[in-house]
Amino acid sequence: MNLTIIGTGYVGLISGACFAEFGYQTVCVDKDQNRIDELNQSKCPFYEPGIEDLLNKHLNKTKLLSFSNSLAESVKDADIIFITVGTPSKRLEGDADLSFVWDVARQISQNIKKYCLIVTKSTVPVGTTKQVKQIILENIHEENFDVVSNPEFLREGSAIDDFMRPDRVVIGCENQKSESLIKELYRPLNLNETPIVSTSIETSEIIKYASNSFLATKISFINQVADLSEKVGANIQDVAKGMGIDKRIGSKFLHAGPGYGGSCFPKDVKAFINTAKKHNVDFSILNAVDSFNDRRVSEITNKIISKSNLNKGDTATILGLSFKPNTDDVRDSTSIKIAKILNTKGINIKCYDPEAMPNAKKENAFLTLCDDSYAACNNSKAIIIGTEWNEFRALDLKKIINNKNKLCIFDLRNIYNPKELQELGFNYFGTGT
Repeated sequence: MNLTIIGTGYVGLISGACFAEFGYQTVCVDKDQNRIDELNQSKCPFYEPGIEDLLNKHLNKTKLLSFSNSLAESVKDADIIFITVGTPSKRLEGDADLSFVWDVARQISQNIKKYCLIVTKSTVPVGTTKQVKQIILENIHEENFDVVSNPEFLREGSAIDDFMRPDRVVIGCENQKSESLIKELYRPLNLNETPIVSTSIETSEIIKYASNSFLATKISFINQVADLSEKVGANIQDVAKGMGIDKRIGSKFLHAGPGYGGSCFPKDVKAFINTAKKHNVDFSILNAVDSFNDRRVSEITNKIISKSNLNKGDTATILGLSFKPNTDDVRDSTSIKIAKILNTKGINIKCYDPEAMPNAKKENAFLTLCDDSYAACNNSKAIIIGTEWNEFRALDLKKIINNKNKLCIFDLRNIYNPKELQELGFNYFGTGT
């Protein structure tokens, strides 16, 4: 089976490498020649544990994986074509920008030469896959292709494991032929008895948005409970533990913090809200989730300034710039948002992150990047734990406290024991404790 993946962003590259691991001849396409050149040298444009090993294996050893900037050449012999281009939020209305999807659909319609399956793996609003079909029908007879929705559920930092051992595979199909072909594609997962959820195309598209929106709702809910816990003297970690033991609720995504960020949740929640509006559905719950998450960063930053008495000319330290550990992705990073607010008030920002500093610096020249956590904390008035990287859990805090008596530490991810830090001499402020 020959596969073509159009788009070498996070979803496209991970999917391409993992399909090659399944044993399929796979070509990944991108119009950015510089990216193609780097990938052909097994250089991944982003940090993801394990991806460079897969690239090296299937580029240089098995030869199952290749990269090209020619969509026309790459789709000619394809049995299945995946659309994995970006669908960013439109700047004003928050709806998904599908211009890349439409462009790819038109190019596919002009270049496929035999029957093939066209699969939307990009996160797209309900109705998009059917619109892709209509675009292709302008040039290709319906007997020569089928469309399928096959959303991804990859978590940055553990994407390869998510692909190889997924909770489920969701496929939205129109007929038995396309359903059989896509199920055959995922047959290597039968060994793990992975559930295959076969639905209509519209249902599949909604499953993706509903899943991300529900997880975002859990995050905003526990963060609001954290705010209440701080007011009344409760401990949010114990509250979350007591809730999560209930199997109907579950413990995942019940970790209080500065709010959700990253490349998916913020844009997907907004896009889902906009889809509901178009169909005259009142998504009041999700509106509240989105609104609260947008406010949370400024409220936390105000707390940091107030509790540590930060003034113009003072220095604050942020440890962790990526939106979560094990990635260099700083899109919608709460750490970056906090840094920007502090910077507007004349506060100097020193920072350290194991992987994300180059990406953070690209659009945030005001950041002072440090070689390690200790250098970042030196001569600082407040330390902010923005991302729960494991190496921050193992810091020798005695080396830090020696820099300044009663140094304030804002543990936005609750990775430390409050009592231990207070005994060391820190002014400790957790989240919801």
